[in-house]
Amino acid sequence: MTATPAATTTPAAKQHTVVDSPYGPLTLVATGGVLSALYMTDQRHRPPEETFGVPDPEPFGEVIRQLGQYFIGDRTAFDLPLNLAGTPFQRSVWAELLKIPYGETRTYGELAEELGKPGASRAVGLANGKNPVGIIVPCHRVIGASGSLTGYGGGLDRKQRLLAFESGGTGEGGVQVLF
Repeated sequence: MTATPAATTTPAAKQHTVVDSPYGPLTLVATGGVLSALYMTDQRHRPPEETFGVPDPEPFGEVIRQLGQYFIGDRTAFDLPLNLAGTPFQRSVWAELLKIPYGETRTYGELAEELGKPGASRAVGLANGKNPVGIIVPCHRVIGASGSLTGYGGGLDRKQRLLAFESGGTGEGGVQVLF
């Protein structure tokens, strides 16, 4: 089973923890015990910390294990349940992101085509930017039509480093992870 965005239907208790990574601290948020967010420091669209719930590392053991494997190059896909809150269109974009293979990229236009909405590349970009679970739902794998690196909620430097890491370049993955 792979990571799958699901609709959130009822409010549930939230917990969070912060873990170190080669890309800076990552704030993991669970809703109802299921991963619902992964935020980087200074991330665009990062909600206020008081919305993350109580500090509690318990729901995140498997998430931390799989992130650790990813950062040392032993994992190319995640197998985690996700509890993602968003519009149906946003969830469809996030589901499409999960189909982009490790080490590959897609353009916003290609994703719009895959969704059957060829004129919706800007809307795809907006939904991509609202992805609440960066890295695991690989929004960093989406690039501009010209092949250029375009917006990334975690910053273009992180996007470039993640793409370099996944393509076997110097993305500072590997032994620096502190899990």
